[in-house]
Formats: sequence, C-alpha cells, structure tokens
Amino acid sequence: MTNAVPRHRRRIATATTMTAVAAFVTAGVALAAPSNADSGSSTLAGSTPAYATASADLGQTGTAAPLSVRVYLSGQNAAGLQAFARAVSDPNSASYKHYLSAAQVQSQFGASQKQIDEVTAWLKQSGLKVSGTNSHWIDVTGTVAAAQKAFGTQLHNYRTADGTLRAPQSDAKIPSALAGVISGVSGLSQSTIHATTNHQKDPQTSKKGGISNNDPSCSDYYGQKPAPSSAPAVPAGYTTPATLAQCSVIPSELRQAYGVSSTGLTGKGATIAIVNWYGSPTMEADANKYAVNHGDKPFKPGQYSEVNDPSQYTNQDLCGFGDYGEESLDVDMAHGLAPDAKILTVAANSCFDSDLLSAEANIVDKHLADVVSNSWGEIQYSTNGDIDPAQQAAYNQIFMEGAAEGIAFDFSSGDCMNDDAYSISKGLNCDPSSSRAQVEWPTSSPWVTSVGGTALALNKQGNYAFEAPMGDTRSGQTAPGSASWTPAGETFGGGGGVSETEAQPWYQSWTVPNKLSTTLMNGTKAAHPMRTTPDIALNGDLYFSSTLVGQTDPSTGVYSEGGYGGTSVSAPSWAGILADAQQAQWGIPVGFANPAIYARSFLTTDVVQNPKQIAGSPTHSVVFQYPASSPAAGKYRLIQYGLDEGLPAARGYDEATGVGSPNALFLRSFGFGR
Repeated sequence: MTNAVPRHRRRIATATTMTAVAAFVTAGVALAAPSNADSGSSTLAGSTPAYATASADLGQTGTAAPLSVRVYLSGQNAAGLQAFARAVSDPNSASYKHYLSAAQVQSQFGASQKQIDEVTAWLKQSGLKVSGTNSHWIDVTGTVAAAQKAFGTQLHNYRTADGTLRAPQSDAKIPSALAGVISGVSGLSQSTIHATTNHQKDPQTSKKGGISNNDPSCSDYYGQKPAPSSAPAVPAGYTTPATLAQCSVIPSELRQAYGVSSTGLTGKGATIAIVNWYGSPTMEADANKYAVNHGDKPFKPGQYSEVNDPSQYTNQDLCGFGDYGEESLDVDMAHGLAPDAKILTVAANSCFDSDLLSAEANIVDKHLADVVSNSWGEIQYSTNGDIDPAQQAAYNQIFMEGAAEGIAFDFSSGDCMNDDAYSISKGLNCDPSSSRAQVEWPTSSPWVTSVGGTALALNKQGNYAFEAPMGDTRSGQTAPGSASWTPAGETFGGGGGVSETEAQPWYQSWTVPNKLSTTLMNGTKAAHPMRTTPDIALNGDLYFSSTLVGQTDPSTGVYSEGGYGGTSVSAPSWAGILADAQQAQWGIPVGFANPAIYARSFLTTDVVQNPKQIAGSPTHSVVFQYPASSPAAGKYRLIQYGLDEGLPAARGYDEATGVGSPNALFLRSFGFGR
C-alpha cells in the first residue's frame, strides 16, 4: 500500500463547482417574477467573503465571464422542520421515533413547486439559465452581468494569498417577496474551501499481516513485549519499563473490546451509507479480501452497493483523484463492526461542499440508508476566507430532514486537536491556513453526531483494558543502537471544542458542563452555552492502537494492508455500533442519535486523561518499531500518547472524547424498550 500524503486542506483558487442535480426544470409557467427594483430587496448577510476588502480590490470582474451559482431554498416550514426533527429524536417526546417517509418530508418541509417556480422565474428574468432544480436549491449558470443584475451587487476581483479571486463587493440582495423562500446563495464568490479526509497513515505496511498477529515488532496486547535493548532508553519521567506499541487492531478485536461480540448484535436489517468523493473501482473485492483475511465473512450478494457516476466527477486534481484509502477504511470498519448490515458507498462528484451536499441530499430524498458515516470535514475560519454560511445552513436543513426520516448522520471530529497555532505548527493532519483555534464543520452541526478518537488498549484476553484520548506526540525515526531519541515533536490528535456559531442543542444541556460550553476556543466567554464537540469517541489512534486497513493500490493493482489512524477510523466504527443498536431495538432506526447518546451517557465508558490502570507516570509512552516489511525497517519512534493538545480529557463530558466510548451495556440498553 502506498503511503498516504499527510493531510492538508488544500485551498487552491477555483470557482465553486456546481453539480446539476437533475430533477425537473419548469417550462411553460407564466409568472410575474418579483424584482429587486419593483418590490424592494432583502440582504443575504454573509454572502461577501472576508477577503473582499477595499485594499485587496483589483476592480470589476469582466461582465461576460461565466459563472455558476446555487440558490438555496428555505422550504415551506423551516421552523416546523426544526421542531419536528427535535420531537422525533427526543426520547422524552411523545413523537419519539414516529418518523416520516422521504415523500412526506419533501411534501411538508421541502420547497413547494410554487416557491421553486417563483425563484426560477426571477432568476430567468435576470438572464440566468437554470441547470438543475430540487426541493433544496436551484442551480443556475450565466454571466457576471446577469448575476450582478439578479443579486444587486457588483462582482470584483480581489488579491488573496491564493491568487486573484472573484467576490461580491457587497452582500447579495434578493427581492423582499422571496426573503422567506431563499436562505442563501453560493458561487458568487470563488471558493477556495473544500473538505479533506480525517486520517493518517505511517509507513507500517504489515503490523498484522494476514491472519497472524505475532509480528515481533509489536505487542498483541498492551504491555506484552518490552522494547528491544537496541532502542534508546526512554527519558526520565516517561512510562517504564518501555513497552512495544500494540499491533494494528482488526474489527474482531474492536467488536470484542466495545462489547458488540457479547451482545450477539451484527447490524442485521440496517443500511449504512458512506459518503466520500469519487469511488474505488475495487472496493467490494478489497473489503471481501480484508474480511476473509481476518476471520470475518465477505459480503453476501446484494449486501454491498454503490452510488457513483464517474462521468460527472470534477476537480480531481484538487481532490486527490480519489482517496481510496479512506473509502477502504470506512467500509472495512463499518462492515467489521456490523457484519450483517448493508453497506452503500455514495461517491460525491468532488470534495467541494456543493457536490458533498448533493450526495447527502440524495440519501435523504430517496431514504437510501439508516446511518450515514462521513470521515471528512473542513475548518470554518481561514486566513484565505471563511466557510460559506449559506452552505452551512443548507447542511443543517438536510440533516434535519434526515432526522425527520430517522436517518442518523455522523462526522469525524477532525485530526488537528483544537486547530490553534501550536496544533497547525506541529500537527500531522492540519490546515496551515487556520486563522484561530476552532471546531471543524460539519462535525459541529447540532444535527450530527461528532465522533472523536481514543487510544484503545487491549488486555491479554483481548478484552478492553483502558482508553486514553487520541493524542500522539512522536519522536523522529531513530536507528537501532542510537544513544538518544531523534527529536521531532510532531503530534496527531482528535478534534473538539466549542462552536462560535451554533448554540447549545437541548440534548447537551443535560450533560455538558456550563463552564465548558460557554468558554470559546479563544478563551473568551460566550453569553449563552454553545455546541460542544465531540459527542462520543472510539479508537482512532495512529501509533498506540492503529487500525489495519486493506486496499488495492490503483497504480499497481496490488492489494496490501497497513495501519491507519484518525477520527476517520472512529466515525465508521460508530456507524457500525448504531446499526447494531438498530437491530437491538427490533429494527427501528435510532435516527438522529445524539439525544439517545446523552440520555445514556451514564452507561458509556468514561475516558480520562490518566487511565488508572497505568497511573503514577506523568507521561504515558510506548516504543513504536517499524516491521521488517517497512521502508524504515528496524527503526523506532518514541510515542507519547493520551495527550490531545488543548483538549484535556476529564471525568464526565470533555472536549477530547465527549461522553466516552460505547460498551455492551450501552448497546443492550437500546433493547430495553420500544
């Protein structure tokens, strides 16, 4: 398996990609389209990006230049949607689990045909051409001149760190008559923001090759093997005696550690969708080979399926031509934690929000799955500009519609700790353009489950020993016989923290300490409690307890397995746990899971900074040795684990691991009552 390039959220100047979601284009409808001039206008606050300053203004964009714009629709009853999504998800509500069908959701809460026709007529009146329409948005194409006419603003070019970008000189305007119909617009400004995956791989190509777990370079369980004498002595104050890091874990070990095996649950009857961009052409074969290699069953006929259209893929150079390692990781973990659940991979046409939103909406509109796992995200505040608020609102709307149908969405919490200056200077998986400490998106949406990471230790019997927060600080590669460790200080930890924009959802008020939820990432106090992440956590560590993944290298056609880490491991593992929980409650989907999680927070396994099993040492550490098959064969790293920079773990809820990790009692509780 080729080594993954360290994750960077690339921000390269490109026009926002608009996917034409083919539904219907209204024809032959004569409407008196409202105009800004005739009926007054309403301003779409936040539609001008931060980089559009007077000092960076390079003048008017050429009016004949083409562009694509997406106009987001509010739907028929935005307040009603939010109220219903809460009621149907709240264990204390009489409406709990009384889900609607996809058709009912669209009929009651999606944009009506009349609303779509009104917006379409107004856009066409300005000279824009409709390229795609659904109940969430309208995609249009046209010239800068037509867009300026429609949205009552001038588009200028601006000097930025990423080159010259186009943006509105002032916030866009829409007719006042459409203020309750249109929630936002994207595409007037050129977007430099796109999602990236939340995983990392070290060149450790066979820490648990085949079905054998007797690799001499690693321990089958925590503390099994001492570090070889050829490794340097650990510094004073580090865990002694030095022990070799655990071998990469496999699904059967995760099932046993988290109590799935003891419950007998397999996810039967549930469907898990995995959203990424593009799609691996060898995914099903790879997953089957991986399962068989490690004592599990391959997919049955019809158990695995895909939604993708390679002819529609765009921006492949910017999105890495397909992160097949991520897709393999997601499928291996979801299938491994819920072996009888159906798995559906949904390939977005790019890593840009417009295409990812289309993939999520497709799942909701057709009710393709019960659980949706997403191992990707992006920072909200960047030196190159902030995330588009219109797209954030569109995500929340889709997630609420999913909740109304009983669909659960989960997102990995990120791999750059709290994204502050220290994290991005030392982190292995950070965006260097982060402008301040922050939580990531969409994981900080109040309508998704934010899944954090842990470092999982197994005992001699293969059972759960302890967990620590996912947070590794590693030395450099050190040769055998060296007198001391090679300095490096790079770090890799789970994301979390307090949102600046999303208010505290009702379900967190039960559990999250007020002191945490009102302390923003910059240390200032919020006037009211805010959304805090993550919600729950599972194994995702890179060095202490990496996870084995199988993949065919697209450049060579050779299948191999290697150890991965990141909250990208945690998210699909949690999706498998949710599928098991659905089976436990007689096949009724859990739906939006956060209220159920927090209601059961007293049943989860609390994860703290200093696990009592290894208390007494100020710095927990293991020695990582590269196996014989690795390019770095025989070399060592000293790994300090359990310290998630800026996000300390504590008893009860914390910003490193949320309410903790699931276990057998947590799972069984879903079968206690309907």
